[in-house]
Amino acid sequence: MKHKSRLIGELKPEVIRTTAARCREKGIIIPTFKQLIDPQLIPVHIQNKISEVGLWDVNPLNLFRITWKNDLSTGRFGRVNYLEIPPEISGVPARIIGLVGKYFPTGAHKVGAAFGCLVPRLVSGDFDPTVHKAVWPSTGNYCRGGAFDCALLGCTAVAILPEEMSKERFAWLREIGAEVIATPGCESNVKEIYDKCWELREDANNIIFNQFDEFGNPIYHYHVTGRAIEEVADKLSEDYRITAYVSATGSAGTIAAGDYLRKLYPHLRVVATEAMQCPTLYMNGFGGHRIEGIGDKHVPWVHNVRNTDVVTAIDDEDCMRLLRFFNEEAGLQYMEQLGLSQDSAASMSLLGISSICNLLAAIKTAKYFELNEKDVIFTIFTDSVELYESRLIELRDSFGKYTRDHALRDHAALLQEQRTDYFRELNYRDRKTIHNLKYYTWVEQQGKSYEEILEQWNPEYWEQIFEGEVGYFDELIEQMDAEIGLS
Repeated sequence: MKHKSRLIGELKPEVIRTTAARCREKGIIIPTFKQLIDPQLIPVHIQNKISEVGLWDVNPLNLFRITWKNDLSTGRFGRVNYLEIPPEISGVPARIIGLVGKYFPTGAHKVGAAFGCLVPRLVSGDFDPTVHKAVWPSTGNYCRGGAFDCALLGCTAVAILPEEMSKERFAWLREIGAEVIATPGCESNVKEIYDKCWELREDANNIIFNQFDEFGNPIYHYHVTGRAIEEVADKLSEDYRITAYVSATGSAGTIAAGDYLRKLYPHLRVVATEAMQCPTLYMNGFGGHRIEGIGDKHVPWVHNVRNTDVVTAIDDEDCMRLLRFFNEEAGLQYMEQLGLSQDSAASMSLLGISSICNLLAAIKTAKYFELNEKDVIFTIFTDSVELYESRLIELRDSFGKYTRDHALRDHAALLQEQRTDYFRELNYRDRKTIHNLKYYTWVEQQGKSYEEILEQWNPEYWEQIFEGEVGYFDELIEQMDAEIGLS
């Protein structure tokens, strides 16, 4: 095959053959990105087998479930999983629609980002599962996704995450067989993670899959998440306009869906959100915060900053209080008093902490731009409360029982009266200022080139990566599956 990739080096045929034989022994078939975008392309005999497998089972067939379209009622595939926020909750006339990450294996959409990073290297022979370990530096769900993907693909996983992350993350990682390394600090202590990666690089058998500079992360979201949003949007009446896409930056993978949507809706505003306690994009700030999964004191290498229109910051206290409002009995009862059905109130548990952050940023966006009933804001509900039960217990222990008075106050102050402070439209120079921050992390500390950071300011750079690579990835996957001989 003629070499045609900026991201993948020359192929290693001997490693590819060995990996294919290993996959054959383990019953592994690798899905293409096309199949994750449209699971109806998956052969019927594979779909039939998938329906007999649990969503979280360590079974290679669950590779095909790294999609937004899992139908839990049938065990097969259906429409995109999404949740529209009732106006009684949002307090704004604009429609806010979030894709739901709970119905991915592991309960979070980061399993897709990890797939986008690992699989291209696996099928090109750059990663040899008989020799290499896959190292997943993360502040939470990404290393969970990487460990899960490794378990399905027969690879060895090493998860690195801050010691102050939720207990559920550490327990689950150990259960699935990953080696776990806890680094000092909390959500925003990413430099400590990077320092550990430099130590691990001294052993050439450790391959670092850093979500902040691995383009497989945003490529997955550009194609799979972007097209999922497009599919939901296409089912809306022509009376509606797609006005904004809101995404917490985190590793800047999910926000890449905005690059795809911008092609379809040129007037779309791409809104990046982060924690007010760590406002790196908003004001070159730093600090610790409690919104697990976002805000890491630097600008990710894979963030196309030039395509970001707005930066907003959300108070982590608002997110923690709403976590209780959406899940405590008094909060559920109050939502029903507002007019929500019991099922609709219960569905708010689909929002984890960073999902609540995205919701609040969407509300700010609707208010700031004075959006009306014809406007639609899309966002991502990355994971659910299921991954934060220990946080609820901690909050109860610290603040006592959640009452109706708490619910009334939180609904009024945090939702109905969410303000438009910490909200900034970016002009050309604002974007360039944020882009320039990459230099200090990536060129000075992490070995990226001065020439490439200059090149990143050009739209053609991102078009080549986001549009030009995925077809090649699928060619390599199809060749690997042919070599495996099980499909």
